[in-house]
Amino acid sequence: MGAAIALGERGRGQTAPNPNVGCVIVKDGCVVGRGWTQPGGRPHAEAMALEQAGVQARGSTLYVTLEPCAHRSVRGPACADSIIDSGIARVVAAVRDPDSRTDGQGFARLSAAGIVVDVGVRSVEAERSMAGFLFRRRRQRPHISLKLALSLDGCIALADGSSKWITGSEARAHGHLERARADVILVGRGTYDADAPLLDVRLPGLEGRSPVRALLTHGDAPAGWRAIAAPGAIDTLEGDTLLVEGGAQTASAFLKADLVDRLLIYRAPILIGGKPSLADIGLANLADAHGRWKLLVTRTLGNDRLDIYERIRE
Repeated sequence: MGAAIALGERGRGQTAPNPNVGCVIVKDGCVVGRGWTQPGGRPHAEAMALEQAGVQARGSTLYVTLEPCAHRSVRGPACADSIIDSGIARVVAAVRDPDSRTDGQGFARLSAAGIVVDVGVRSVEAERSMAGFLFRRRRQRPHISLKLALSLDGCIALADGSSKWITGSEARAHGHLERARADVILVGRGTYDADAPLLDVRLPGLEGRSPVRALLTHGDAPAGWRAIAAPGAIDTLEGDTLLVEGGAQTASAFLKADLVDRLLIYRAPILIGGKPSLADIGLANLADAHGRWKLLVTRTLGNDRLDIYERIRE
């Protein structure tokens, strides 16, 4: 299942409105098929893995991060039917599909065909990998990550607004990788006017994965950008994953609306005494600040440190 989750990561930011699923087929202890959802949502991960496995799929075990779909489409057959036709003996899945067209029906169809079905293996990791798709289906909005590049004293720029560059090249490269995994990237009007950011992906081989650009503004957006008037309007944006990159007022607005699901804090070992990273985020007292965030990952990127936090929700 770990390998399937890793394969699914390849599709992040490229498959919406379909989920970025990963799939591995194993027979007699050997991997005979691998697949992940392709750009645009097709072929599905299971279809890719089954094609690779061919006749070796018969009697094998299929590991998949999401319940195989049960609905037919003009773009392809239901994966549950394809698995049955292939002769797969066992299916191990991480997460049940909340899409009403499947939502347990895929598992039921497989079981009815005599296939052994196990559900829930490494589900937490799989849900994080497919958070965009799952958030859109469960909460009717994209999954939102907020990126902050800070000095040790929590500043995002010098007093005069200079911010290039607080972090080093390794941290900036990682930030571009996060862009490549997002459907939409957003900044506020102040950041756009001050910096004229391109918000594209500038990693060799990934230039074509630049996300759609959005602007938080009460006015019109420039050509090639989408405008939203407030954080609460993000449900109108197409795509399942949103990366918010700045500035301080925009970051604070999303935090105040409690719409940030994931924090990416890149911290450089410098002190600059400049502009703070956040303004008022709506906390009435310090007690309300506790118990909201869980540390998931800490990494060293050159001289900088990256901490990734997840919002604790019911």
